[in-house]
Amino acid sequence: MKIVVIGGSGLIGAKVVSNLRQRGHEVVAASPSTGVNTLTGEGLAEALADARVVVDVANSPSFEDKPAMEFFETSGRNLLAGEAAAGVEHHVALSVVGTDRLLASGPGSLSGYFRAKMAQENLIKASGIPFTIIHATQFFEFVKGIAQSATDGSTVRLSPILMQPIVSDDVAAAVADVALGQPINGMIEVAGPDPIRQDELVRQFLRATGDARKVVTDVNARYFGIEVNDQSLVPSANARLGPTHFRDWLSRSTAQRV
Repeated sequence: MKIVVIGGSGLIGAKVVSNLRQRGHEVVAASPSTGVNTLTGEGLAEALADARVVVDVANSPSFEDKPAMEFFETSGRNLLAGEAAAGVEHHVALSVVGTDRLLASGPGSLSGYFRAKMAQENLIKASGIPFTIIHATQFFEFVKGIAQSATDGSTVRLSPILMQPIVSDDVAAAVADVALGQPINGMIEVAGPDPIRQDELVRQFLRATGDARKVVTDVNARYFGIEVNDQSLVPSANARLGPTHFRDWLSRSTAQRV
């Protein structure tokens, strides 16, 4: 079966491509670096020819409100139109757990990015193409970025909100499984196996990596500028849970750095 992975050279995309090829499928890793550009349409029709499934894991190069919206709307329209013309039978898209809960906040926050993701999802739902949208929680690999965003000098000020992060390998495995399944015309959630407080998550990361910064718990701290609570970043009870625990990933990751 021919499967096209949009964003096939990125963190998740490359893993999805590898996973599906190992299962014996013909997989096109589509990205600007391979001559496929969903913003301009370059190479898109050729890549989609005879494809039965399209997996879209591409991300906006900017998290700013306007460029993110332009990316997801333009890319989404071009891609879905190309899929309709090619007779694609299943559109799989990766999005974020809590997207619908992270839309409203002040200027300078990432709320505009999540509004752009919501616009992308709405285009998919209105396209008429059978689809499955996968909502994933935050990745283990981005814990460093969470720490950096909350750093002031040697202090990292973070909320004790509940999270349930997942490793990118487990996200990619879930995406590959969905791509090989039937479209549900709805959304599924994937998350890591362990709920953990955000301040403690980063504290464990800094300790394991020998980072001297100190985590200060602040119930009023925001998540990339967005007001959040214990329901904002965690999945529902029926989410698919990846098998990899944060402590095990952290142990392996720090061992590889030595």
